[in-house]
Amino acid sequence: MPPGPPGNSARRVARHGWAQALGTVLAGLVAMGAVAALGLWAAGAADLPDHAFPRVVVATVVTAVGGALEMSGDAGELATTDAGLTVMPLSVTLTGALVIARGFLRPLRHRAVAGTAELAGWAGRIAALWLLALLGTAFAARQTFEVSLGEGLLNDLGDLFGVSPTVGFTTDVPLTVLFGLLWLAGVLVLALLVSPRAPLPRGLTRLRTSVRPAAYAMAALLLAYVVVGIVVALVVAGTRGRPADTFAVLLLGLPNLAWPALTIGLGATWNGRVEGPFGLPMPRVLDEVLRTPDVSTVNVGTLAERDGRMWWLVVAAAVLVLAAGFLMVARSPARLPVWLHAVHMAVALGLTVLAVGLVGRISAHYGLSVLGIGDLGGGLSGQVFLRPRLWGAVGLAVLWGLVAGLLGALVARWAGRRVRVRS
Repeated sequence: MPPGPPGNSARRVARHGWAQALGTVLAGLVAMGAVAALGLWAAGAADLPDHAFPRVVVATVVTAVGGALEMSGDAGELATTDAGLTVMPLSVTLTGALVIARGFLRPLRHRAVAGTAELAGWAGRIAALWLLALLGTAFAARQTFEVSLGEGLLNDLGDLFGVSPTVGFTTDVPLTVLFGLLWLAGVLVLALLVSPRAPLPRGLTRLRTSVRPAAYAMAALLLAYVVVGIVVALVVAGTRGRPADTFAVLLLGLPNLAWPALTIGLGATWNGRVEGPFGLPMPRVLDEVLRTPDVSTVNVGTLAERDGRMWWLVVAAAVLVLAAGFLMVARSPARLPVWLHAVHMAVALGLTVLAVGLVGRISAHYGLSVLGIGDLGGGLSGQVFLRPRLWGAVGLAVLWGLVAGLLGALVARWAGRRVRVRS
């Protein structure tokens, strides 16, 4: 097709200018804020004192993009507090990533190739406005709460010495900006790699055949687990009561459960513990496994000891990973050898499990002591953590990827031969 007049090129570039970048950033923030607000409302956070709900929503958005929250406490000279929180609400993260990726790719659709300078300029506009948004949310995510001492000796000591403990959170602004920009860069790069219609610079067009099919298959695998999790959550909400709790999990942390379930189905092991009154929004069987005196081992075996249905995690992983392998092969050039399909799938699944292990870990703790005496029946101290045995999980994923890529290639070639014979 002959090139169009110069005016067409100018209009094409103008389609992704500052106004479109602002729309993309605002759409991402609004979507994340809406999901976070609904999830926190379902969890009962709307009743927080001092009109803290909006700031908690902002703090949730900050953590969803990798921002760093700092927990703080003040109990006077005679008491000490200690608190910490590390968690990404991945439902909010996923929502923001999908909305921003769509806004980034929308002006580039229907094109096979895009210049490096054009892509860099478009991404740079979004990044500049995203930086301003990060700064605004980082300074807004600050709040302090007063902590009740409950009843018992700890409360008596508090009344005697006039101790009124508080706990709050602030944002580490430099780290929030750094990790927030890295998160945005990852979203934009993955959008280009995953989307089958996204244009690439001429020097990177080979990624269409070597990287894009595997990246697309991994994105489909993770989204498939989220969809399955939504179906299970809706069934639970309709049959077991307490729908508000279920919807809080769905809107805040569904991938925090669904994606580790993928790794456990592949044979991975996580370690964790739940101690004290605090807990995680998790299935009952997982809470039972984690509430032990020592650090617990979480894998399909320990879960199945309490509920035999947990073996279905292995079946689900086998079916969905093999389907992802077939999908990757179906989108790859037919000339690639079988062993190369297996290698591509192994590398892709290994990197996916590595990412799940890094973003899916959870850690939270809180403690209070008066005159060195802490938590005397007040139920005020506790800790929660969950983290994977990362490199073992990655190794298992690589083995599964080799098998899935090999079988996917064989099935795709068999299906292709059947189609040719029928034709």
